[in-house]
Amino acid sequence: MALRPWLSFLLPVIAAALVTWVVWFLLDRVLRRHARLQRQVKRLRLPVFCVLLALGLAIGTAGLIPDEGWSAALAAGLKVAIFGCVTWLIVVALSSFEVSMLEHYEEESQDLRRLSKMKTQITLVKRVVTAIVIVCGVGAVLLMIPAVQQLGTTILASAGLVSVVVGLAVQGVLANVFAGLQVAFTDAIRVDDVVVVETQQGKISEITLTYVVVAMADGRNMILPSTYFTTTPFENWSRNSSELNGNVVMDLNWTAPVDRIRRRVTQLLEASDLWDGRTGTTQVTGAEGGIIKLTITISARNAGDLYTLKNDIREKVVAELQERDPGSLPSFRPPAPPAA
Repeated sequence: MALRPWLSFLLPVIAAALVTWVVWFLLDRVLRRHARLQRQVKRLRLPVFCVLLALGLAIGTAGLIPDEGWSAALAAGLKVAIFGCVTWLIVVALSSFEVSMLEHYEEESQDLRRLSKMKTQITLVKRVVTAIVIVCGVGAVLLMIPAVQQLGTTILASAGLVSVVVGLAVQGVLANVFAGLQVAFTDAIRVDDVVVVETQQGKISEITLTYVVVAMADGRNMILPSTYFTTTPFENWSRNSSELNGNVVMDLNWTAPVDRIRRRVTQLLEASDLWDGRTGTTQVTGAEGGIIKLTITISARNAGDLYTLKNDIREKVVAELQERDPGSLPSFRPPAPPAA
């Protein structure tokens, strides 16, 4: 009889460890050709072990402690552990499913727009379901406490008033949550979309239930509430395609060799891996005040490539003009000082 208390705790530990090891040994054998799925399944090992351990301790220690107070406390603690471990297991499983799905689409899909759409929607759905699971888990744990159960009766009696107060208090939060769902599932914006918000251009880097993060070219992050994208007009440059066009505008003198610049721009574009081959034109789009405005229109596969390509073309054209035709570049003359 003296060994029973120790065995009641030791046997569940051994059993949980043994069952977990056997299950994962078999899974490793079955999934050895699926490295991606095998990697995600390994993340579930510790939560599964904890669930089995909590269940084993709850069964093995039943009636072990003669004192009713301590016995009830131990049983309640193990129930809380079971619900907590199950909640943890579901959350980790959801995260593993999300990562596995995104990796699958990244390998199989060549359509960047479809990949961005799936990434946005899967991530948002995972966050919604995770929040619901956590709330349900916490609620189940709280309802095991007698004091909370008694409090629940009082709360239900005044549920009408509470619902009004809570509704007013979280009205803005709920509006953002529903706006986040609307933004994600109506495909208005996706992760990696290039947008213009508040007169500034940036790329969507993260979409959550309540806010959207827009990464600016200078490294800043603009954080906007989800309702911004449902109530305020904005520009989405990659709505139908991730491919973009951009202009390099240069002010030159009338003597600038436009034909030679046009040929040189074509050579630079054909030699660049960033150009997607769609658009590459050089045109004089303005001429006034002794200056011509030369516009070089180019295209690229995405915003990052376009930004780099525009800078490369601008730098190389300016460098060549400085070397071969310095007279083509406008000279700046500071204004004369006022007469004394």
